[in-house]
Amino acid sequence: MKRFEVAAAVIFNEKNEILCAQRSPSMPLPGLWEFPGGKIEPGESPESCLVREIREELDCLVEVHERIADTTHQYPDFAVRLITFRAKIIEGAPAPKEHAQLVWLPLSELASLDWAEADIPTVRALIGNFE
Repeated sequence: MKRFEVAAAVIFNEKNEILCAQRSPSMPLPGLWEFPGGKIEPGESPESCLVREIREELDCLVEVHERIADTTHQYPDFAVRLITFRAKIIEGAPAPKEHAQLVWLPLSELASLDWAEADIPTVRALIGNFE
């Protein structure tokens, strides 16, 4: 069974809203919501992966801050270790290059989205830590 190590960014804006990304129909787990990021390459730190992936996926430069969660989830066909970090955009405006859509939501509305299961522990940590 395939196993992936992934880093994802919980990006806050000036209104304290969080950037949420909907997976496109061509991606595994289509239509589900996630925090943007991607697979960690061999020899790459999770933080440097995030800077690279956000540049590729959203055409932005981010500054990576503290770790929020580190969780592993077993899907039917693969396993994902997801490491999430708080991040801030320091250059550019996010545009969905790979995702179906992006939305900014306040913490109080995060639970209204249909999240990919690996992202749910981060959503729970955010609601518990910041509300």
